[in-house]
Amino acid sequence: MSIKNFYDWILNLVYPPVCGICGKFNQEFLCKKCQKMLEAEAKFNVDKVDNQEYFFENHLYIFKYEGIIRKLILNYKFNEKSYLYKTFVNFLLKNEKFFKILKSYDTIIPVPVSSKRLNERGYNQSELLANDIVKQIAECECVKDCLVKNKNIIEQSKLNKEQRQKNIQGVYILKNKEKLINKKILLIDDIYTTGSTANECCKVLQKAKPKKIDVFTVAKD
Repeated sequence: MSIKNFYDWILNLVYPPVCGICGKFNQEFLCKKCQKMLEAEAKFNVDKVDNQEYFFENHLYIFKYEGIIRKLILNYKFNEKSYLYKTFVNFLLKNEKFFKILKSYDTIIPVPVSSKRLNERGYNQSELLANDIVKQIAECECVKDCLVKNKNIIEQSKLNKEQRQKNIQGVYILKNKEKLINKKILLIDDIYTTGSTANECCKVLQKAKPKKIDVFTVAKD
């Protein structure tokens, strides 16, 4: 057995090949019936950010954060259904327009979580998404040692907009910034609510003088 086949075998044990929505066996982690359901919900929007207080140019997202999508993301993030990253990514990559946009970036960075949160949850939901997207797009590199979360804070979902902006300040630090100079960066997270987390991350990343920074999330509130 080759190393790649062994790796895939291990992944299938950890993340069994089932449709993330209905639970039926499916090698693509999304059956045709549930794919049609997601297609009815999908937006595949690219929102240009004109606000000068923001440190990124565009926000890319697939869904609005409501209904079945909200339920799926909450399960993905808080109910140990980590395998849902495969469902989201496989659905995303079926859209030629978005696939082409993703290929225009050379660096993908997941929003980091603190070591305490990682130990509690067992995985970083944004990193799972980023790793799988990069696996499908050879032109990109997933960089995880430049943007670091150095504080454990109150979960943003428990706060209002003003509290979120204050809560997230100074939480991230930049390391190995030479890796990001003149790069086209796509920051990846699961959900965009007020934009406080994404903007704080991009503010820190801008110190490395990249060519461009955009943000991608599965859903937008």
